[in-house]
Amino acid sequence: MTLMRDHYATLGVAPNEAADLIKAAYRKKAAQYHPDKNPSPDAAARFREVQEAYEALSDAARRKAYDDYRQRSLIEDPLSVARDISAKYIQEAIH
Repeated sequence: MTLMRDHYATLGVAPNEAADLIKAAYRKKAAQYHPDKNPSPDAAARFREVQEAYEALSDAARRKAYDDYRQRSLIEDPLSVARDISAKYIQEAIH
C-alpha cells in the first residue's frame, strides 16, 4: 500500500477547518519552508508537500474527493493506515 499523505497534518489544520483558515495555514507553512528563506536541505521537499496539500484542500471538489478517499482508506484497511500515519508522525518528531 502506498502511503497517502495527510494534507491536513501537513498544513497543521483540522479536517473540518474552514477554507480561510486553511489558506492562512498554507501561507504560514509556505513562508516557513520556502527554499529561499529556509537553508534546511529538506526545505524544498517540505515546501512542495505544503503546496500539494493546499492544492488538494483549497478546491472544494478536490477536497471532497480527498476526504472521501481518506475515509475509505481508514475503513478498508485501518491497521495499515494507522501504521503509516504513526510512522509519519514519528518521522516528523525526529526532524
